Amino acid sequence: MALQLFIIFALSLLLGIASAIDVFRGMEFGYSGHNGPDKWGKLNPTFSPCSTGKRQSPINIQRNLTVHNKLLKPLTRNYESANATLVNRGYSVGVRFEESPGDLWINDKNYTLQQFHWHLPAEHHIEGQRFAAELHMVHRAADNSAVVVSMLYHESKADPLFSMIMEGLKHLGKENTEVPLGTLNINELNRRPRKYYTYVMSISKEQITTLDSPLNSHCKKNARPCQPLNGREVDMYDELN
Repeated sequence: MALQLFIIFALSLLLGIASAIDVFRGMEFGYSGHNGPDKWGKLNPTFSPCSTGKRQSPINIQRNLTVHNKLLKPLTRNYESANATLVNRGYSVGVRFEESPGDLWINDKNYTLQQFHWHLPAEHHIEGQRFAAELHMVHRAADNSAVVVSMLYHESKADPLFSMIMEGLKHLGKENTEVPLGTLNINELNRRPRKYYTYVMSISKEQITTLDSPLNSHCKKNARPCQPLNGREVDMYDELN
């Protein structure tokens, strides 16, 4: 049984992740060496906040420093089967949806799932602990604002969602960067959490290796180091309290 922890990331952190995804497309950057995370702020003027910004992600979440926010509402998701494509961007492997796979509701606002991708190892930490992998589910609203739901994995049994794309990953590489998946059923992700800021699931060693193989050599460990909170508050939703 996968350990399940679901608590909230401040929306500003999630928006930071989403905006980085958009700008990084087509740029030469990496997770080590001369264009690694400590150099991102100088690669392009757009990235200057990576060096000077005070609201950066990922972060190390410390439970005793989180704030129980009674104004937060349940995280409601309504995902369904949709046509999808497996994509290798060189710095991450993910799934792009060719039609709407459903929506996420946060505090009465609707966001449509656009794509999801993995990081190896996980970017966010919990009490200083780093997990085996992290899934970022990128959503956008009608006003183009974005929210990313992040799920953390520990290494154990195979992840059911990942198992559905394993065959496609065998055909993904540096030359063959897109593999049609056909209809992908993501109903598995519809479970409503009673508590959220992170969601810890399991992923097998074989799945980690398969996910790692198509990535560029300088992006094999595609996790940015944790960033300081700089006075930000991490809110927690807890249905039982």
